[in-house]
Amino acid sequence: MVDNSNNRSGYVSIIGRPNAGKSTLLNYLVGQKLAITSRKPQTTRHTILGVKTDAQGQIIYVDTPGIHQRGEHAMNRYLNRTAKMMLNDVDLILFVVDAMKWTVEDAAVLDLLGNVKVPAVLVINKLDQIDDKDALLPYIKELSAKHPFCEIIPLSAKTGKNVSRLEKRVLELMPEGENIFPEDQLTDRSERFFAAELVREQLTRRYAKEIPYALTVEIEQFEDVGNMYRIGALVWVEREGQKNIIIGNKGEAIKAAATQARIEMEKLFDKKVHLSVWVKVKKSWSSDVNALAQLGYRE
Repeated sequence: MVDNSNNRSGYVSIIGRPNAGKSTLLNYLVGQKLAITSRKPQTTRHTILGVKTDAQGQIIYVDTPGIHQRGEHAMNRYLNRTAKMMLNDVDLILFVVDAMKWTVEDAAVLDLLGNVKVPAVLVINKLDQIDDKDALLPYIKELSAKHPFCEIIPLSAKTGKNVSRLEKRVLELMPEGENIFPEDQLTDRSERFFAAELVREQLTRRYAKEIPYALTVEIEQFEDVGNMYRIGALVWVEREGQKNIIIGNKGEAIKAAATQARIEMEKLFDKKVHLSVWVKVKKSWSSDVNALAQLGYRE
C-alpha cells in the first residue's frame, strides 16, 4: 500500500499546439504507450488519462488534442473544444512547445492561459534536436517574459532527458490528498479504445496528405476467447479513392498496417490478438457533427 501521509495527488493537463510532443511526453511520464504518435499534426483526437502512482502520490496526466487555428471543419472544432475543456478543473497545466520554435498557434495557446487561474509550467521539448544549447538561454528568457510560469523546464520527451526534473516539480505543485485512482490503474480508457487507436496510428504513419485526417477507426468486434482477443476493426474513409489507397494492391497495404497494429496490441494487452480489418466509405464523416458523435467524437 502507498503511505498516504503527506501524499500528493492531482490532475495535470498537457496542452500545446499540434506536434509539440505532448503524447510522447505522456507516454514517457507513465512508462507505458497510451497515446498514439506520428509526425502528422492532430494525431491525438481524444483526451487520454495516464495515471502515475508512486510512494509520494498520484499524478493524473491528461493528454489533449493540439490546439490549432484550422477551426472551420467540424472535426477541427471538436479537437479545439476538447483541448480547451482541459484548461479548467485541473491542478496544473503543462504547456509544451518546441525548443527554438515559437509559432502563431503557440501564441494562441498562451492567450488561453491568460484567461485561466490554473498555474502553468512551460515545457520546452525536443532538447535532443538542439545542437547549440547556448542558443536556448535567450529563447527561455524571451518566453519567460510572456507569462508568469511557475517553472520553465527544457527536456526531451523522446530521450527522457530532464523529465525527472519535471516530475519532481509537478509533484511539488500538487495539493495534498489521497490518491484518486486505485494504485494499479494506468488509464481511464478501455482496451477497445486502444485497439482502435493502434490501428489508426499505423494508418496515420503510413499515408501522407489528407488521408490520415479523412479516416477513423471503429471496433465492431472485441471478444475475449480465453487465450486471445478476437478483434474486428472497421476503417472509415470519406472517398472511394482513399479506400483504394489504404487497401493497396491486392490488399497488401492494409495487411501490412494490420500486422503492425496487431503486434502493438499484443505488447499493450500482453495477450495474443487475432485482428481483422475492413475499409468502408462514409462520405464527409469528418464534416458531419452527427457522424462525429456516432463515431465516438463527443465531449
